Amino acid sequence: MSIPTIVHLRRARTSLVLDGRGPGLPRVVHWGADLGPVPADDLPGLVDATVPPVVPSSFDAPTVLSVLPEAGAGWSGRPALAGHRDGTAWSTAFHLDGLDVEDPEEGTARAIVRASDADAQLSLTVEIDLDPTGLLLLRHRLRNDGVTPYELRELAPVLPVPAVATELLDLTGRWCRERSPQRHPWPMGTWVREGRHGRTGHDATLLLVAGTAGFGFGHGEVWAVHTAWSGDHVTFAERRPTGESTLGGGELLAPGEVVLAPGAEYATPLLYAAFSDDGLDGLSDVLHTHLRARPSHPRTPRPVTLNVWEAVYFDHDLARLTALADHAAEVGVERFVLDDGWFRGRRHDRAGLGDWFVDTDVWPDGLHPLIDHVTGRGLRFGLWVEPEMVNPDSETFRAHPEWVLSVPGRFPPEWRHQQVLDLAHPDAYAYLLGRLDAILTEHPGISYLKWDHNRDLTEAGHHGRPGVHEQTLAVYRLLDELRARHPGVEIESCASGGARVDLEILRRTDRVWASDCNDALERLAIQRWTGLLLPPELVGTHVGPERSHTTHRVHDLGFRAATALFGHHGIEWDIGAISAEERRELAAWVALHKRLRPLLHGGRVVRVDHPDPAVWAHGVVAHDGSRAVYAVARLATSVAQVPGPVRLPGLDPRRRYAVRPAVGAPEPAVLQLTEPGWGPGTTLGGTVLATVGLQMPALHPEQTVLLEVTAVD
Repeated sequence: MSIPTIVHLRRARTSLVLDGRGPGLPRVVHWGADLGPVPADDLPGLVDATVPPVVPSSFDAPTVLSVLPEAGAGWSGRPALAGHRDGTAWSTAFHLDGLDVEDPEEGTARAIVRASDADAQLSLTVEIDLDPTGLLLLRHRLRNDGVTPYELRELAPVLPVPAVATELLDLTGRWCRERSPQRHPWPMGTWVREGRHGRTGHDATLLLVAGTAGFGFGHGEVWAVHTAWSGDHVTFAERRPTGESTLGGGELLAPGEVVLAPGAEYATPLLYAAFSDDGLDGLSDVLHTHLRARPSHPRTPRPVTLNVWEAVYFDHDLARLTALADHAAEVGVERFVLDDGWFRGRRHDRAGLGDWFVDTDVWPDGLHPLIDHVTGRGLRFGLWVEPEMVNPDSETFRAHPEWVLSVPGRFPPEWRHQQVLDLAHPDAYAYLLGRLDAILTEHPGISYLKWDHNRDLTEAGHHGRPGVHEQTLAVYRLLDELRARHPGVEIESCASGGARVDLEILRRTDRVWASDCNDALERLAIQRWTGLLLPPELVGTHVGPERSHTTHRVHDLGFRAATALFGHHGIEWDIGAISAEERRELAAWVALHKRLRPLLHGGRVVRVDHPDPAVWAHGVVAHDGSRAVYAVARLATSVAQVPGPVRLPGLDPRRRYAVRPAVGAPEPAVLQLTEPGWGPGTTLGGTVLATVGLQMPALHPEQTVLLEVTAVD
């Protein structure tokens, strides 16, 4: 058994202090800004300095917030653990059994808390990792040590936030308008975001952020959490009249969904927690750096992708598709993806799902002729699948209605004419794994799967009990096994667009489809806020047609292409039906993306706080400060005829930079008689560019100017 102690872990610009002196669970004394090398002799004083006084009409001893707040320790807020053993063991008082600490000079620091409650017959393990970026990862493990079952209702890691955090920011949304920010003062009480979709959800918050008053992209102290789980989940912020403020999150369990048999254990989803004293961009920098350091993170250049959905929909014709592949190669595309409609009976979205065999009525010679043509042009080939779903009008459903997630006696309401296959059913799982494995084995030219998921899980029952928990774990197993068998195949997480975007699905996938909406104006916001969590290379960003498929809004190619530039670039457009001049302009944009790709997919993302809501600016800066690219977009007309200068953040203040419009990008449409004073280019210091900025051209609404910035000394 380890000797309980006070622990101070430091990584990057973050400190974590734990009071592990017992006898109860350790307390998080500080999570936030780096405290520097605090002498060991000063740690008890630091801890004591944060203990609140006893006040009238309260407990007779100070109430302190442990790593798992308990009513037995005086916590009257949201329970971190809720459960019971046939009506007993509903309240706990864990005793600290050990605190193990690993704090190497380099790499991840780790603290493992071991505790037990003999009366409740439960054991708890708390795993706390502080990685080299300063990102905190927490997980609880609960074991049933009794001889009778224990029903778990909730278990969620919780972290304290200092009282200086007075505002909350999170995201909501819907289909084709994902990642809509909402911000408000942090009042007394609990702000709870629950996702009951059986998938992450279009309205998932991604990050729940607490910050100091007026925090922005480049300033303020901010604390944030992300619940890494692809099923039902909860993320919450709580402020108590007793003085505590907390952030937390975990899995959202239905009644009876997790019942621990004697000796069984439950592990929470990982809670990712990040701190920054440089505002929201600082949070993104921590998260992006962490994700890029993962062994599974894509290491090769992200191929420019053409997806054929908005070009052909269900109208699959070999001659048309091979011609489309030829045009794709002509403009510089590197991956060609055949979307929905290739399998048996799939002429529309009301039939065929579940019958994962190539439809010989449409493809009499199979997919090989198209795959051979595409790969023969030097492009990679990808294929759309939606394995978790089934149409009632399918051979699979007619043969196996028992494979559907449902409650006894009825099926859930249909959504997009489909139901959900119960992957926790061994036969359904084996069928899907077998068919997907066979498709990839029979077509070695397939190197990419666009994995879709087009409905919520409603009344998702498994053998009469709630089934989302087991379904989510089964999806993870299916992806893990398929990738083990076909390690060269990349997978995209698509769920009606952006409804399955979380860091647990991204352990198994190589990018996400942020939204089914390719309207460039909508996409600016969707991509900006998805990028709060994910680096650009993990977010699919495509150039759509002139008139948007989902909004019918019309944009010129320059605005669409400049918006799609900052991500995993691609095209969702019938480029066989456009003019040769448009294809030449599109090819120039693709070439520009390829030239900038190492910077875009490796640099630090910055976003600009501009006082004019009609002016949005963002960029990517190389970590060594040698170069940057910025986009400044005019969303609408402004009250001011000429909005104020745009600052260019993130540059090295000690260096001078040449600034010029991006080479290879067509000029945007402007309303001006002369150029701004800096003309076609200027050279200024990093401090000047970040503090004073540059006056932008007088852009028309829905236009973007791109700036390349290069260090000259």
